[in-house]
Amino acid sequence: MDFKAIIFDMDGLVLDSETGYFAAWQQAASQMGFSLNDQFCDSLSGAPGTLIRQRLIAHFGVDFDIRRFYALSNQAWQQQVQQYGIPVKTGFFLLMQRICDLKLPFCLATNSRRQDVEQCLNYAGLTGVFSCIITRDDVETPKPAPDVFLKAADELGFASKDCLVLEDSPVGVAAAVAANCPCIFVPSCLPADEHAARQANRVLVNLIQVADFISVEFEHSL
Repeated sequence: MDFKAIIFDMDGLVLDSETGYFAAWQQAASQMGFSLNDQFCDSLSGAPGTLIRQRLIAHFGVDFDIRRFYALSNQAWQQQVQQYGIPVKTGFFLLMQRICDLKLPFCLATNSRRQDVEQCLNYAGLTGVFSCIITRDDVETPKPAPDVFLKAADELGFASKDCLVLEDSPVGVAAAVAANCPCIFVPSCLPADEHAARQANRVLVNLIQVADFISVEFEHSL
């Protein structure tokens, strides 16, 4: 697998943030007299905000008070991250060390809004780690459209085919394929989505494996 730069997804790949989002959604739903199971939450992994909103309304019904739901879930999430922060995924710091040792350019490309990205990175202690960040605010269409990855490749100064995407969700893998980027799928929800696994160039368990893979592949390409 040939590549000259790395593009990271954020939620579920760099940050173990989706667990917190899902817990906040479930708490908000419970406060409103509803319930959300883990399977439904997992199905929204990597989805853009507009799709999440549509799916929630379809799930609960057209009379569901989505504004109250978001207010309650945001309150629950803020309380959670202010107390505990946001965990960084296992192997991230090792992977970053390998990438820096190899002098590979890298970028963060996410469906989240820039304000939310900056807040999450701050709660995770990663402010300043990514000098190149592409968000939902920077493109016309979110993942699974290829826009964020094409924009990231352009910012990095490489063709998309030379940018290795690291993704944890089927939505993100589909976007990488649409952008003609090679992709490693590190599923955050198990069992791994079979279609995404077939689409990706490689499926790995965690970022430790990604670090080892990148070291070997990059050195072989020299």
